[in-house]
Amino acid sequence: MTHPPLGARRRRFVLELPLEEADGFGGRLRRYVAGPVLWGAIEALGALERTRGGRTDAVATHRVRLAYRAGITPAMRLTSGPRRFAIRAAGDPDGRRRDLVCQVEELIEARP
Repeated sequence: MTHPPLGARRRRFVLELPLEEADGFGGRLRRYVAGPVLWGAIEALGALERTRGGRTDAVATHRVRLAYRAGITPAMRLTSGPRRFAIRAAGDPDGRRRDLVCQVEELIEARP
């Protein structure tokens, strides 16, 4: 496996950590708080089509390569400027704890 040069990781990401609170009605509210700043590279993979409520939506998928960091879970998100990415999977591709590759989906907010 070839590794990109260190300079390829020039995009700044913020790891957002989930924080759940009681909503007062027996449920839970999830919000995200900014965590550590990470540097990485992003690569577009294409789009998936998802059917929700009888409507087909295109979801942009990407691969984000970061320096290895333990504890990244799909409950977390990555942000880069105004763009937000939901982490779907994260793993160490060769087991050497050098890289962390995350499969992400871009979260695009619906506009009225």
